[in-house]
Amino acid sequence: MSQSLDRGLSVLGALADGATTLDELAGELGVHKSTVLRLLRTLETQHFVQREGSRHYRLGSALFDLANRALESRDVRRASAPALAALNDRTGHTVHLATYEDGEVVYVDKYEGRHTVRMYSRVGKRAPLHCTAVGKVLVAALPADRREHVARALDYPALTAGTITTAEDYLAELEKVAERGYAVDNAEHEDFIHCLAAPVRGQGGAVLAAVSLSVPRVLLDFDGLLALLPDLRAAAEDASVHNGWTP
Repeated sequence: MSQSLDRGLSVLGALADGATTLDELAGELGVHKSTVLRLLRTLETQHFVQREGSRHYRLGSALFDLANRALESRDVRRASAPALAALNDRTGHTVHLATYEDGEVVYVDKYEGRHTVRMYSRVGKRAPLHCTAVGKVLVAALPADRREHVARALDYPALTAGTITTAEDYLAELEKVAERGYAVDNAEHEDFIHCLAAPVRGQGGAVLAAVSLSVPRVLLDFDGLLALLPDLRAAAEDASVHNGWTP
């Protein structure tokens, strides 16, 4: 049973990249076509997979329904939405809401900027902790011992020339974030984007998520980005109040 479940999940993962044939799925999973066909038929009856034409399969509506329901059940996303939408409308730049999960950032909401430059991010996508402003905010909020444990466990791939690549430098950066109450990604994750992030708090002041403003460097220099800090902080405070935080 566990093997069938594992293979079924692998099928869904393979279909996430687009419509695929039975032969391609069998080759990718390394199992016989009859095994994949049985899995596909089961998933199809539950609408997790749908057939496209005579040969191709793609993800079905049930999966998207589950994803949307799961996202809506995250109270921080729902409660923060008005503040994030207002920040996006006021600045015209991309706004993200992110949470910490299993050593990574997970984007749980996104409001696209009005400019033509698009970021790779999307709702549900994961990102590194060490080179994103939201990641720094989320880790800086952890207790000191937990913060150190997380920092020491990271791999620190250098994604741009500005990426932090050691635990020591990361911990020093987290100290600054904790002191000033916001974080910066100065082209550390993507070399053409820089970001500001601030914490979204809940009852008792616990950090539930991080909200960020992301701006292409060609549209705004670093000083211009920092000039948006009051707007970001106001939005983070508004979102926090809606999540039960008392200033």
